[in-house]
Amino acid sequence: MGIKTKLKRSDQFSTASMSDLVFLLLIFFILLSTLVSPNAINILLPKSESRTMAKQTVTVYINEYAEFFVGETPVHETLLEAAIAPYIAGDTEATVVLRSDQSAPVQYVVHVIDAVNSINAKHGTKHKVILATSPK
Repeated sequence: MGIKTKLKRSDQFSTASMSDLVFLLLIFFILLSTLVSPNAINILLPKSESRTMAKQTVTVYINEYAEFFVGETPVHETLLEAAIAPYIAGDTEATVVLRSDQSAPVQYVVHVIDAVNSINAKHGTKHKVILATSPK
């Protein structure tokens, strides 16, 4: 006589818990993406009432310690031209957005403008530099 057990093994996989896990991960990544600040380099922008908007090709940062960043890569001020050139190489009228700390000396802003003007002179392009500001 065979002995029968009441508990039978099921060979099917329940996906209910898997969908809950995917839903929780989706919520986690959505919340995490809203907390990420778009500007990884903290600077206090100068204040202005003008509202010039332009399509930015590359962003150059100057922080309060006079450190230069192209994108988010630190660059020495003498190598600005070489660092900016690859970003605007394929364009004839690119826009370089300069986000300079309000305490940075004007001479550092001039270094960035000179680097872009030097690229313009070498390649016959019309790239421009726009100084980013915060509203008053």
